Order: sequence, then structure tokens, then C-alpha cells
Amino acid sequence: MPINADKPHLWKADVAKSVDLFNTWFMECAPAAYRTTRVKTTEAVKKAMDWTCALTKLDAATLAEYPSVLPMLRMCTAPPIARDRLIGLASVPKGLVTRIEDGKLPCRMCKDDVSLHLTAICLVLSRLLDEDLFPWIASRTQPPIKDLERAATIVADRLCGSVSDPIIRNAQEQRQLCLIEDFLEKRGYRKQAHPSGLKLADMEPGTFSFRMNILVGTQRKVRIPVDVVVQPMKPARHRLPVLIEAKSAGDFTNTNKRRKEEATKIHQLRAAYGQNIRLILFLCGYFDSGYLGYEAAEGLDWVWEHRISDLLKLGI
Repeated sequence: MPINADKPHLWKADVAKSVDLFNTWFMECAPAAYRTTRVKTTEAVKKAMDWTCALTKLDAATLAEYPSVLPMLRMCTAPPIARDRLIGLASVPKGLVTRIEDGKLPCRMCKDDVSLHLTAICLVLSRLLDEDLFPWIASRTQPPIKDLERAATIVADRLCGSVSDPIIRNAQEQRQLCLIEDFLEKRGYRKQAHPSGLKLADMEPGTFSFRMNILVGTQRKVRIPVDVVVQPMKPARHRLPVLIEAKSAGDFTNTNKRRKEEATKIHQLRAAYGQNIRLILFLCGYFDSGYLGYEAAEGLDWVWEHRISDLLKLGI
């Protein structure tokens, strides 16, 4: 039976409550989450400063040895540059820069080509370095520790500012997963990883798992991540567990841009497991009637965080 997808007369009131809940959490907790990330990022920037000798050793060899510093280096320029801007200015392959920012070097590209691309990247970065922030580069002097710490803090602020939305989204997702975990454990469920070799229908009753990769596809098998997988104490006749996606949003625009993601996921799951598979959205934040109507039309249902007890309607 549907939970909320078939009750459009309740959507407006639920959207208002959901927005209020997100805004309250944001005002109380988001600054702390941002500050915690900024402290960690500042330490990472200081380490990167050591690796690059306070940005005086910015060459292909250094970048090859410490590829993960590239996002930080993009924040050391004036103005700070986005990944795509760097790709265009250096005329290097997008895949190469993406892989470098993941902390790895291309494995299929010959070493000479990699070196040429890294050199091109370093030349662009060196030319654009913020001389006001790093005055010791032009003067070729040893920077005082106080200046290094100040520069590291500013670069960390820039880096956190460029990824502030993911920082908030990750903190909110973790909070949602903790709420679901607490709800389930109070009802006697155990958090337990499901062995990858077993079928989804063989999941042990009364258990749940976070961030499980589920196999889908017919000709080409792929694994798609699902935030929460719960096998009820009394499994359904088909024995398929309940799948839950934790979703939060701080504005209405982004939710409508991303609404096809869930629709694609449920189509993949149904193609692999049939119509009995259920993917439930766990919502908190800015999800308007346009988003809800689209998901309902795709056969998706949802539980609002402010009414988490609706999970019981799933047989949990």
C-alpha cells in the first residue's frame, strides 16, 4: 500500500514541516559541520605546503608524487579557478585532471604524455599564484611560520567554500542515517553487512545494512549504491528487503534537477528484481509538489523525516 505518494492533499503541509525541520537543523548544526571540515582541510593544506616547499616547488615531479594536492593548488591562484577552467587553460584531458584530483595518476597513458600534461598544469598554476597571499614566492625568501599558517587558513576557506554544499549534504545524510539506525535498533533490528555472494532475497530477517551495493543489469552487470537496506522481522512473501534512499535538500531548484536520479535507480532495480522491489525516499528539506508528483508518477514513495514512524507501514 502507498505511504505518502497517493496523498497529495497532505503534500503542502508536509513540505512546510520538512522545510522548517531542515532550516532548524541548518541553523543549529551546519556551521559546526563546516568548521570541523575547515579545521581538517587546514591541516591538509599545511601538509600540501610542506610537500610543495611552500609552493616554491611546483613541478611535474611533485604533482606526480602528490596528485591529491591539485584541488588545493587551484585555490592558491588569483582568482581561484574551477577544475574545468584549469583543463581549458592547460589544454589537458578532462579524465586526467579528474583522476589526479582523486589522488591517482592515469594508468593507461604513457609516462611521457603524463609528464607533459602535468608540466602544463603546473605552468598555469605557477603563473596564476596569488602573490599577495604568498609574497615569499616573488621575493624568494623563507616564509615566516605565521604567514604560512595564515595562507593555509585562507586557502582552506576557499577550498571549503567551493564544496560547501557537499559538506552540508554529507553532514545531513549522516544525521539521517543515524536517525534510521536508532529507529530500527529500538525495534530489535541488528546492523549487519550482507555477504556480497548471497542473493538479495537471502538477507537475514531483522537486519539492516548501510550503503549496500546492489547488482542490477541484464547484459551488463553493474552495482548501484543504496543508502539503507532493511529485511523486516517477517519478510514479505517474495523475501526482497526494503530499500531506502536518504535525501535532503537546502533549496527547491536542486531537487528538481536531481529528481531523475531516483527514477533511473528504481527502473534498474525493477528490471533486475521485478515489480515487488520497493525503493523508499527518506526526505528532509526542500521537496516541492513538482518533485513529489514526478516521483509518484515513476512509482516511488517516500517517508518524511518529521514523521519517521511511517517506516512501520513498510512492515518494518
